Amino acid sequence: MGLFFYLRFMRIFLIGYMGSGKSTVGRKLATRLGMDLIDLDDYIESKYKIAIHDFFEKYDEAAFRKIESDMLIEVSQKDNLIISTGGGTPCFNDNIEIINKSGLSVYVKMHPKSLYTRLINAKRIRPLVRDLKGDELLTRIENHLAERSQFYEQAHLTVKGEDIDLDQLIEKIKLSS
Repeated sequence: MGLFFYLRFMRIFLIGYMGSGKSTVGRKLATRLGMDLIDLDDYIESKYKIAIHDFFEKYDEAAFRKIESDMLIEVSQKDNLIISTGGGTPCFNDNIEIINKSGLSVYVKMHPKSLYTRLINAKRIRPLVRDLKGDELLTRIENHLAERSQFYEQAHLTVKGEDIDLDQLIEKIKLSS
């Protein structure tokens, strides 16, 4: 059976640290492979009618992680889908197991300094780093990434986020199917 037949029933989960380019890669992959895309953060915001950063302020991270897990389970039951997860999604509530059992996981891996450059210039509000600047932000990224890497590295595939070659990624997906 061809790749495109297989992909009709497939889910590809993009995981990695915030700012690693999961959503951008997801849009490009979805277009190239003829799949639908769900950005999990956008999905949550749409369903609950509240921005993630506002949710963190109004409630707390634990409440968000519960909803995030519930929404992950919900989208994990849909087919022909690329799911761009939030940076913390795989790191809580056995989510990495759900991801790996439900589809193909791809870790978009980036060096902390590259993430720093992206996050310092980001227009999107990131609740876990929004009040940090300069060295404080870089240190937070390095420490946070060190904590989360054990989850990210359980992905089926890893790609370097600084210079993703979409054709190579598609070839890796083919070989994994």
